[in-house]
Amino acid sequence: MVCLAVIGSVGCRIDMQVQPRYNPLAKSDFFPDQRSERPRVEGTVARGDERVDSYFYTGKIGNNDGDFMPFPVTQEVLERGRERYNVYCSPCHSRVGDGNGIVPSRGFARKPPSYHIERLQKAPIGYFFDVATNGFGIMLDYSAQISVRDRWCIAAYIRALQLSQNATAADVPAGQSVPSEAPKFMEPGTGATLPQTPPPSSKMGKAETE
Repeated sequence: MVCLAVIGSVGCRIDMQVQPRYNPLAKSDFFPDQRSERPRVEGTVARGDERVDSYFYTGKIGNNDGDFMPFPVTQEVLERGRERYNVYCSPCHSRVGDGNGIVPSRGFARKPPSYHIERLQKAPIGYFFDVATNGFGIMLDYSAQISVRDRWCIAAYIRALQLSQNATAADVPAGQSVPSEAPKFMEPGTGATLPQTPPPSSKMGKAETE
């Protein structure tokens, strides 16, 4: 029994628990900079985060903002851009991009510029992506809140906003008047109730009598 106890005690070692180690951010005399926390090896890429297409993640070609979308702009892309823009951008920039959002209207110190000024109309689309990614002036970046693809969708939607607010008669599809005909209401509503519009049949009947 004594022999078994001795043999068993040999396996009860705690070397792994008391091995030499550093506490986080402790000083180290082993490295020239005396830091125990070592930087990542240059060129290290996290699994699933290999950014082969640098333009998609930066919006830049070299040091310059690019002026093309990294993927086709479809109706789905614009709708996604509008949805994300209304959530994250419109509180300051407003839903039409004129800078009169609810935040500056309530006394925010600095009003954002309108997207419809000449400087921003001429800005490449990569500029808007870069600002959303890295921030600009007192505007913080939104890289943590908005995914890379959604930032591009927002940039595409900003271009659509610029076109919508600065379009000419030549940009209007044939048969559509500018400005569009104002809607007609049977009852304007009280604020607590929605306006009531005529049923489609009434509109058709009126058009036929005219």
